[in-house]
Amino acid sequence: MPLVFERFWRVEKSRNRRTGGSGLGLPIARKLVEAHGGTLSATSTPGRGSIFTIRLPAGVCGEEQG
Repeated sequence: MPLVFERFWRVEKSRNRRTGGSGLGLPIARKLVEAHGGTLSATSTPGRGSIFTIRLPAGVCGEEQG
């Protein structure tokens, strides 16, 4: 799990771009969430799957930042 947010990293090295993507989706998602003051984390249980959690700060709609 420590590498899951690294650019171009894939679990299955046998996959290529045609069958498995580029390895950029999670790093981009994390940067977007962090740009909004939040966090993106992951937990995984072998054989059961993974859980990705996005936490964003709460704000008041229409409130001016200053």
